[in-house]
Amino acid sequence: MHGLFLLWWVEEKQLSPATVAVIIAVGDLANAVLEWPTGWLADRLGHRASLIAGSTVQVAGMLWCWLGEGVPSLVIASLLVAVGDAFRSGADQALLYRTCAALGKADAFQRIEARTHAVEQVALVGLVLAGGAIVQTWGFAAGWIAETALCAFGLAIACAMAEPPDARNSSNAHDPDTDARPAHGAAPATGLPAMLRLILPAAALGAVAGAAAFLAQTSGHTNPTAITVLVAAITLAEAAGSALATRLPASGVRGQMLFAGCGAVLVAMAFVRPDAFIPVVIALAVLDGAATPLRAAAIQRLAADDARARAASLASACDMALSTLVLPLAAWRR
Repeated sequence: MHGLFLLWWVEEKQLSPATVAVIIAVGDLANAVLEWPTGWLADRLGHRASLIAGSTVQVAGMLWCWLGEGVPSLVIASLLVAVGDAFRSGADQALLYRTCAALGKADAFQRIEARTHAVEQVALVGLVLAGGAIVQTWGFAAGWIAETALCAFGLAIACAMAEPPDARNSSNAHDPDTDARPAHGAAPATGLPAMLRLILPAAALGAVAGAAAFLAQTSGHTNPTAITVLVAAITLAEAAGSALATRLPASGVRGQMLFAGCGAVLVAMAFVRPDAFIPVVIALAVLDGAATPLRAAAIQRLAADDARARAASLASACDMALSTLVLPLAAWRR
């Protein structure tokens, strides 16, 4: 149902795009608030356990999205999805990094993270197209059944994972501007200002890319097929950006600022040439797809081993906070 949930709420549930944007913003705000405590729990109780908890709540959220009626029910559904996302956020990257470190391949994290993100996005394109075909042929109920089943499959995968050993003896970097030089031993505690300098550029880029995609999906398209094709194109563009990231060198604050600057240029172009809006949306997705795994790798190199999930969760919280601010503005401008 990725991409079609907007159509579900606007066309089937008869909610205005502005109302839908507010509901999504409520979920994003809840996600941002929950990121830190769930990251702390993941670092204390285990990243695998956090993934299992998040996947369980995600299944409940999908059921509520499907069966809920009215604005209050959809708000509850959005909150459940936010809780599930918060438990998984950060824990997945921490688990992957610690696994790489346990195998003596901590430096491979960036390449694996970027390649995995690209594969996920390409697979998502197939799922989006399949979802559109399912909804077009059998209706939205069949689409929600398929979505819930996929979430349940994700829960089964989380249960099959193993918690890696302590990675305090792995290689870590300590320079937020280069992020490329390994230093043995646990990563030193990194100050919040330094971490925010690394996090915020990609967060701003992602918020703008998400708002642009929202406007593209709710401006003039009125059928599942058109929405599906558009979302598939945006998703594939993000996958292309992540694939590019597998070939880029490790980078830190300066690299993230460069991505954000390119995004600002694209937004200015869309204001000057409104007819170029869709290509701008696609280009923003490419930039977002490349910046995200590069930032994830830089964060893990900087974070202490007992705070990896919290560090990644801080990045996700900033993403959600900026999205919460930007998305309603985009909806009302529409």
